[in-house]
Amino acid sequence: MSTGGEPDQRGPVLFLVFLLLAGFLLIAWGLGRDEANGEPVPPSVERGGAPPPTEVETPADDASAPAPTTRPTDPRPATLPDGGTRVFGGHHVLVAYYGTAQTGAMGVLGETDPDTMDARLHRAAAPFRRPGQPVRHVYELIVTIADASAGPDGDYSHDIPRAEVERYVRAAHRNHALLLLDIQPGRSPFPDVVKRWAWALRDPWVGLALDPEWRMGPHQVPAHTVGQVSAREVNRTSWWLARLTRAQGLPEKLFVLHQFRTDMVARIAQVKSRPGLAMVQHVDGFGTPRQKLATYHAVARPRQFTMGFKLFYDEDVHRMGAPQVRAVRPTVRFVSFQ
Repeated sequence: MSTGGEPDQRGPVLFLVFLLLAGFLLIAWGLGRDEANGEPVPPSVERGGAPPPTEVETPADDASAPAPTTRPTDPRPATLPDGGTRVFGGHHVLVAYYGTAQTGAMGVLGETDPDTMDARLHRAAAPFRRPGQPVRHVYELIVTIADASAGPDGDYSHDIPRAEVERYVRAAHRNHALLLLDIQPGRSPFPDVVKRWAWALRDPWVGLALDPEWRMGPHQVPAHTVGQVSAREVNRTSWWLARLTRAQGLPEKLFVLHQFRTDMVARIAQVKSRPGLAMVQHVDGFGTPRQKLATYHAVARPRQFTMGFKLFYDEDVHRMGAPQVRAVRPTVRFVSFQ
Protein backbone atom coordinates (compact mmCIF):
# COMPACT_ATOMS: atom_id res chain seq x y z
CA MET A 1 0.00 0.00 0.00
CA SER A 2 1.23 3.53 -0.85
CA THR A 3 0.98 6.59 1.35
CA GLY A 4 0.94 10.29 0.72
CA GLY A 5 -0.06 9.74 -2.92
CA GLU A 6 3.46 8.38 -3.86
CA PRO A 7 3.58 5.60 -6.49
CA ASP A 8 4.42 2.06 -5.28
CA GLN A 9 8.17 1.27 -6.24
CA ARG A 10 8.20 -2.35 -5.07
CA GLY A 11 6.97 -3.83 -8.33
CA PRO A 12 9.88 -2.74 -10.55
CA VAL A 13 12.46 -3.64 -7.85
CA LEU A 14 11.06 -7.12 -7.43
CA PHE A 15 11.09 -7.57 -11.23
CA LEU A 16 14.81 -6.64 -11.43
CA VAL A 17 15.66 -9.02 -8.61
CA PHE A 18 13.76 -11.76 -10.45
CA LEU A 19 15.72 -11.11 -13.68
CA LEU A 20 19.10 -11.19 -11.89
CA LEU A 21 18.20 -14.42 -10.10
CA ALA A 22 17.03 -16.02 -13.34
CA GLY A 23 20.26 -15.04 -15.11
CA PHE A 24 22.36 -16.49 -12.32
CA LEU A 25 20.42 -19.76 -12.45
CA LEU A 26 20.85 -19.98 -16.23
CA ILE A 27 24.66 -19.49 -15.94
CA ALA A 28 24.92 -22.07 -13.16
CA TRP A 29 22.87 -24.51 -15.24
CA GLY A 30 25.19 -24.01 -18.23
CA LEU A 31 28.36 -24.65 -16.21
CA GLY A 32 26.85 -27.72 -14.64
CA ARG A 33 25.92 -28.97 -18.11
CA ASP A 34 29.52 -28.60 -19.29
CA GLU A 35 30.78 -30.54 -16.30
CA ALA A 36 28.12 -33.19 -16.80
CA ASN A 37 29.41 -33.63 -20.38
CA GLY A 38 32.94 -34.21 -19.03
CA GLU A 39 34.14 -30.75 -20.13
CA PRO A 40 34.80 -28.72 -17.00
CA VAL A 41 35.88 -25.17 -17.72
CA PRO A 42 39.54 -24.53 -16.76
CA PRO A 43 39.87 -22.00 -13.93
CA SER A 44 41.99 -19.69 -16.09
CA VAL A 45 39.23 -19.58 -18.72
CA GLU A 46 36.58 -18.89 -16.04
CA ARG A 47 38.65 -15.92 -14.98
CA GLY A 48 38.97 -14.73 -18.57
CA GLY A 49 42.64 -15.79 -18.83
CA ALA A 50 44.36 -18.01 -21.39
CA PRO A 51 44.33 -21.83 -21.01
CA PRO A 52 47.35 -23.25 -19.12
CA PRO A 53 50.30 -24.20 -21.38
CA THR A 54 50.70 -27.85 -22.38
CA GLU A 55 53.91 -29.44 -21.03
CA VAL A 56 55.83 -31.57 -23.53
CA GLU A 57 57.68 -34.41 -21.85
CA THR A 58 61.19 -35.07 -23.18
CA PRO A 59 62.21 -38.75 -23.30
CA ALA A 60 64.67 -39.51 -20.52
CA ASP A 61 67.05 -41.32 -22.89
CA ASP A 62 67.13 -38.57 -25.52
CA ALA A 63 70.78 -37.65 -25.90
CA SER A 64 69.82 -34.24 -27.21
CA ALA A 65 68.15 -33.27 -23.92
CA PRO A 66 70.34 -32.02 -21.06
CA ALA A 67 69.91 -34.34 -18.11
CA PRO A 68 68.91 -32.66 -14.84
CA THR A 69 71.41 -32.87 -12.02
CA THR A 70 70.80 -35.47 -9.36
CA ARG A 71 72.10 -33.21 -6.59
CA PRO A 72 70.93 -29.63 -7.25
CA THR A 73 72.06 -28.54 -3.77
CA ASP A 74 75.41 -30.37 -3.81
CA PRO A 75 77.91 -28.06 -2.07
CA ARG A 76 80.89 -29.59 -3.91
CA PRO A 77 82.16 -27.46 -6.80
CA ALA A 78 82.25 -29.06 -10.23
CA THR A 79 85.98 -29.77 -10.19
CA LEU A 80 88.23 -32.81 -10.01
CA PRO A 81 89.63 -34.02 -6.67
CA ASP A 82 92.53 -31.55 -6.66
CA GLY A 83 90.34 -28.63 -7.64
CA GLY A 84 91.33 -28.61 -11.31
CA THR A 85 89.18 -29.29 -14.34
CA ARG A 86 91.54 -31.27 -16.66
CA VAL A 87 92.21 -34.97 -16.06
CA PHE A 88 95.85 -34.78 -17.17
CA GLY A 89 96.16 -31.03 -16.71
CA GLY A 90 98.82 -31.10 -13.99
CA HIS A 91 101.04 -33.63 -15.82
CA HIS A 92 99.29 -36.31 -13.79
CA VAL A 93 99.79 -40.04 -14.08
CA LEU A 94 96.63 -42.04 -13.38
CA VAL A 95 96.87 -45.34 -11.50
CA ALA A 96 93.78 -47.54 -11.19
CA TYR A 97 92.53 -50.73 -9.59
CA TYR A 98 90.19 -52.67 -11.90
CA GLY A 99 87.36 -55.10 -11.08
CA THR A 100 83.78 -55.26 -9.95
CA ALA A 101 81.96 -55.10 -6.62
CA GLN A 102 81.86 -57.88 -4.02
CA THR A 103 84.17 -60.31 -5.81
CA GLY A 104 87.84 -60.59 -6.69
CA ALA A 105 87.13 -62.91 -9.61
CA MET A 106 87.27 -60.06 -12.12
CA GLY A 107 90.07 -58.00 -10.66
CA VAL A 108 91.75 -56.66 -7.57
CA LEU A 109 89.26 -53.85 -6.99
CA GLY A 110 86.59 -56.19 -5.58
CA GLU A 111 88.82 -58.32 -3.36
CA THR A 112 88.21 -56.10 -0.32
CA ASP A 113 85.95 -53.28 0.84
CA PRO A 114 86.46 -49.94 -0.96
CA ASP A 115 88.51 -48.26 1.77
CA THR A 116 90.90 -51.22 2.14
CA MET A 117 91.18 -51.33 -1.63
CA ASP A 118 92.00 -47.61 -1.67
CA ALA A 119 94.88 -48.14 0.78
CA ARG A 120 96.26 -50.93 -1.42
CA LEU A 121 95.89 -48.73 -4.49
CA HIS A 122 97.89 -45.95 -2.83
CA ARG A 123 100.73 -48.38 -2.14
CA ALA A 124 100.68 -49.68 -5.73
CA ALA A 125 100.58 -46.13 -7.14
CA ALA A 126 103.35 -44.64 -4.99
CA PRO A 127 106.25 -45.82 -7.23
CA PHE A 128 104.69 -44.02 -10.22
CA ARG A 129 104.86 -40.61 -8.50
CA ARG A 130 107.74 -38.37 -9.50
CA PRO A 131 108.60 -34.70 -8.87
CA GLY A 132 106.36 -32.57 -11.05
CA GLN A 133 104.22 -35.59 -11.95
CA PRO A 134 101.54 -36.21 -9.32
CA VAL A 135 99.33 -39.31 -9.25
CA ARG A 136 95.56 -39.49 -9.49
CA HIS A 137 93.96 -42.61 -8.05
CA VAL A 138 91.17 -44.28 -10.05
CA TYR A 139 88.61 -46.96 -9.20
CA GLU A 140 87.67 -48.75 -12.44
CA LEU A 141 84.43 -50.49 -11.56
CA ILE A 142 82.77 -52.89 -14.01
CA VAL A 143 79.12 -51.88 -13.74
CA THR A 144 77.70 -53.83 -16.71
CA ILE A 145 79.08 -57.37 -16.90
CA ALA A 146 79.02 -59.64 -19.95
CA ASP A 147 77.35 -63.02 -19.41
CA ALA A 148 77.64 -66.43 -21.04
CA SER A 149 73.83 -66.73 -21.11
CA ALA A 150 71.29 -64.46 -22.81
CA GLY A 151 69.41 -63.39 -19.70
CA PRO A 152 65.79 -62.17 -19.63
CA ASP A 153 66.41 -59.37 -22.15
CA GLY A 154 68.60 -61.44 -24.45
CA ASP A 155 71.59 -59.07 -24.43
CA TYR A 156 74.13 -61.34 -22.67
CA SER A 157 74.96 -58.83 -19.93
CA HIS A 158 73.64 -57.54 -16.62
CA ASP A 159 74.07 -54.44 -14.45
CA ILE A 160 75.39 -54.65 -10.91
CA PRO A 161 73.07 -53.20 -8.24
CA ARG A 162 72.82 -49.43 -8.12
CA ALA A 163 73.55 -49.53 -4.39
CA GLU A 164 77.01 -50.98 -5.09
CA VAL A 165 77.82 -48.21 -7.56
CA GLU A 166 76.64 -45.60 -5.04
CA ARG A 167 78.95 -47.22 -2.49
CA TYR A 168 81.95 -46.65 -4.76
CA VAL A 169 80.83 -43.11 -5.63
CA ARG A 170 80.84 -42.29 -1.92
CA ALA A 171 84.22 -43.99 -1.43
CA ALA A 172 85.73 -42.06 -4.35
CA HIS A 173 84.65 -38.73 -2.85
CA ARG A 174 85.73 -39.79 0.62
CA ASN A 175 89.20 -40.78 -0.65
CA HIS A 176 89.60 -38.09 -3.37
CA ALA A 177 89.71 -40.59 -6.23
CA LEU A 178 88.16 -40.76 -9.69
CA LEU A 179 85.58 -43.45 -10.42
CA LEU A 180 85.54 -45.03 -13.88
CA LEU A 181 82.44 -47.00 -14.94
CA ASP A 182 83.50 -49.92 -17.13
CA ILE A 183 80.94 -51.28 -19.61
CA GLN A 184 80.82 -54.86 -20.98
CA PRO A 185 77.62 -54.57 -23.03
CA GLY A 186 77.11 -58.04 -24.51
CA ARG A 187 74.90 -57.71 -27.59
CA SER A 188 73.56 -54.24 -26.74
CA PRO A 189 75.06 -51.12 -28.34
CA PHE A 190 77.27 -49.11 -25.98
CA PRO A 191 75.07 -45.96 -26.07
CA ASP A 192 72.00 -47.93 -24.96
CA VAL A 193 73.82 -49.35 -21.96
CA VAL A 194 75.72 -46.20 -21.03
CA LYS A 195 72.53 -44.13 -20.78
CA ARG A 196 71.37 -46.39 -17.95
CA TRP A 197 74.28 -45.01 -15.93
CA ALA A 198 73.57 -41.33 -16.63
CA TRP A 199 72.64 -40.78 -12.97
CA ALA A 200 76.21 -41.67 -11.92
CA LEU A 201 77.95 -39.96 -14.84
CA ARG A 202 76.47 -36.62 -13.73
CA ASP A 203 78.89 -36.76 -10.82
CA PRO A 204 81.98 -34.61 -11.61
CA TRP A 205 84.39 -37.38 -10.57
CA VAL A 206 82.86 -40.24 -12.57
CA GLY A 207 84.13 -41.22 -16.04
CA LEU A 208 83.45 -43.96 -18.57
CA ALA A 209 85.33 -46.92 -20.03
CA LEU A 210 84.24 -49.00 -23.04
CA ASP A 211 85.43 -52.61 -23.30
CA PRO A 212 85.00 -53.78 -26.93
CA GLU A 213 86.19 -57.28 -26.04
CA TRP A 214 82.67 -57.83 -24.68
CA ARG A 215 80.69 -56.07 -27.45
CA MET A 216 79.07 -59.04 -29.17
CA GLY A 217 77.50 -59.28 -32.61
CA PRO A 218 74.02 -60.76 -33.20
CA HIS A 219 75.23 -64.39 -33.06
CA GLN A 220 78.24 -64.07 -30.74
CA VAL A 221 78.51 -65.15 -27.11
CA PRO A 222 80.86 -63.59 -24.53
CA ALA A 223 84.00 -65.59 -23.69
CA HIS A 224 83.60 -67.60 -26.92
CA THR A 225 84.89 -64.82 -29.14
CA VAL A 226 86.63 -61.45 -28.87
CA GLY A 227 84.17 -58.69 -29.60
CA GLN A 228 84.43 -55.61 -31.75
CA VAL A 229 83.01 -52.10 -31.86
CA SER A 230 82.82 -49.65 -34.74
CA ALA A 231 84.27 -46.17 -34.60
CA ARG A 232 80.75 -44.88 -35.31
CA GLU A 233 79.41 -46.51 -32.13
CA VAL A 234 82.30 -45.15 -30.08
CA ASN A 235 81.60 -41.70 -31.51
CA ARG A 236 77.90 -41.92 -30.69
CA THR A 237 78.79 -42.80 -27.11
CA SER A 238 81.40 -40.10 -26.69
CA TRP A 239 79.07 -37.50 -28.24
CA TRP A 240 76.38 -38.34 -25.69
CA LEU A 241 78.85 -38.17 -22.79
CA ALA A 242 80.40 -34.90 -23.99
CA ARG A 243 76.93 -33.37 -24.32
CA LEU A 244 75.97 -34.45 -20.81
CA THR A 245 79.26 -33.08 -19.45
CA ARG A 246 78.67 -29.73 -21.13
CA ALA A 247 75.01 -29.52 -20.12
CA GLN A 248 75.83 -30.20 -16.48
CA GLY A 249 78.82 -27.81 -16.35
CA LEU A 250 81.15 -30.65 -15.32
CA PRO A 251 84.95 -30.79 -15.45
CA GLU A 252 86.67 -32.91 -18.08
CA LYS A 253 85.70 -36.58 -17.94
CA LEU A 254 87.91 -39.60 -18.38
CA PHE A 255 86.85 -41.60 -21.47
CA VAL A 256 88.73 -44.89 -21.90
CA LEU A 257 88.70 -47.30 -24.84
CA HIS A 258 90.15 -50.72 -23.99
CA GLN A 259 91.98 -52.66 -26.70
CA PHE A 260 94.50 -55.48 -27.16
CA ARG A 261 93.92 -56.39 -30.82
CA THR A 262 93.80 -54.12 -33.84
CA ASP A 263 90.46 -55.57 -35.00
CA MET A 264 88.67 -54.77 -31.71
CA VAL A 265 87.94 -51.21 -32.88
CA ALA A 266 86.94 -51.06 -36.55
CA ARG A 267 88.31 -47.98 -38.36
CA ILE A 268 89.81 -46.61 -35.17
CA ALA A 269 91.30 -43.66 -37.08
CA GLN A 270 87.75 -42.33 -37.34
CA VAL A 271 87.24 -42.17 -33.57
CA LYS A 272 86.74 -38.48 -32.81
CA SER A 273 88.31 -36.39 -30.08
CA ARG A 274 85.64 -34.67 -27.98
CA PRO A 275 85.98 -31.41 -26.05
CA GLY A 276 85.32 -32.14 -22.40
CA LEU A 277 86.60 -35.72 -22.57
CA ALA A 278 90.11 -36.99 -21.82
CA MET A 279 90.38 -39.69 -24.51
CA VAL A 280 92.53 -42.69 -23.50
CA GLN A 281 93.42 -45.81 -25.47
CA HIS A 282 94.13 -48.47 -22.85
CA VAL A 283 96.21 -51.45 -24.03
CA ASP A 284 95.32 -54.60 -22.09
CA GLY A 285 97.61 -57.37 -23.31
CA PHE A 286 99.13 -59.74 -20.74
CA GLY A 287 102.14 -62.10 -20.62
CA THR A 288 105.85 -61.43 -20.48
CA PRO A 289 107.20 -57.87 -20.79
CA ARG A 290 108.20 -58.63 -24.38
CA GLN A 291 104.71 -59.91 -25.25
CA LYS A 292 103.05 -56.94 -23.58
CA LEU A 293 105.24 -54.44 -25.40
CA ALA A 294 104.61 -56.19 -28.74
CA THR A 295 100.87 -55.84 -28.18
CA TYR A 296 101.27 -52.23 -27.13
CA HIS A 297 103.28 -51.23 -30.18
CA ALA A 298 100.87 -53.06 -32.50
CA VAL A 299 97.79 -51.13 -31.40
CA ALA A 300 98.99 -47.85 -29.85
CA ARG A 301 97.80 -44.60 -31.49
CA PRO A 302 99.50 -41.89 -29.42
CA ARG A 303 98.68 -39.07 -31.85
CA GLN A 304 94.99 -39.81 -31.36
CA PHE A 305 94.81 -40.75 -27.66
CA THR A 306 96.55 -40.45 -24.33
CA MET A 307 98.03 -43.89 -23.74
CA GLY A 308 97.11 -46.44 -21.07
CA PHE A 309 98.68 -49.75 -20.04
CA LYS A 310 97.45 -52.65 -17.88
CA LEU A 311 99.41 -54.76 -15.39
CA PHE A 312 98.00 -58.15 -14.33
CA TYR A 313 98.72 -59.55 -10.88
CA ASP A 314 98.02 -63.14 -11.98
CA GLU A 315 98.40 -63.39 -15.76
CA ASP A 316 101.61 -61.37 -16.26
CA VAL A 317 104.94 -63.21 -16.20
CA HIS A 318 107.63 -61.14 -14.43
CA ARG A 319 105.23 -58.25 -13.98
CA MET A 320 106.68 -54.92 -15.04
CA GLY A 321 107.45 -52.38 -12.34
CA ALA A 322 107.03 -48.62 -12.38
CA PRO A 323 110.52 -47.90 -13.87
CA GLN A 324 109.82 -50.26 -16.78
CA VAL A 325 106.40 -48.77 -17.43
CA ARG A 326 107.80 -45.23 -17.33
CA ALA A 327 110.36 -46.28 -19.94
CA VAL A 328 107.68 -47.45 -22.40
CA ARG A 329 107.35 -45.38 -25.56
CA PRO A 330 104.95 -43.94 -26.56
CA THR A 331 104.64 -42.61 -23.02
CA VAL A 332 102.03 -44.16 -20.73
CA ARG A 333 99.92 -41.78 -18.63
CA PHE A 334 97.32 -44.22 -17.26
CA VAL A 335 98.29 -47.51 -15.58
CA SER A 336 95.77 -49.98 -14.21
CA PHE A 337 96.15 -53.15 -12.15
CA GLN A 338 93.89 -56.16 -12.56
